[in-house]
Amino acid sequence: MKKDIHPDYHPVVFQDAGTGTQFLTRSTAKSDRTTEYEGKEYPLIVVDVTSESHPFWTGAQRVMDTAGRVERFQNRFGAMARRRKKNS
Repeated sequence: MKKDIHPDYHPVVFQDAGTGTQFLTRSTAKSDRTTEYEGKEYPLIVVDVTSESHPFWTGAQRVMDTAGRVERFQNRFGAMARRRKKNS
């Protein structure tokens, strides 16, 4: 592996802005902010969404009404499709 061409890969603490949950991982991201995590000082990166607050992972995901969407589409554009079939 060539030296001095890869970014610095170091431990970083990511914090969820909504829940305040922090987790330690490694990243090339840099930050001027720091935080203490398990007795050591690490750079802190605050992010909007993590698995702690994302609806898919928390189970709060909304179910889309796909049947209603299909019916509305058919009401709007179904007649055009039927006319095209008839003319073919």
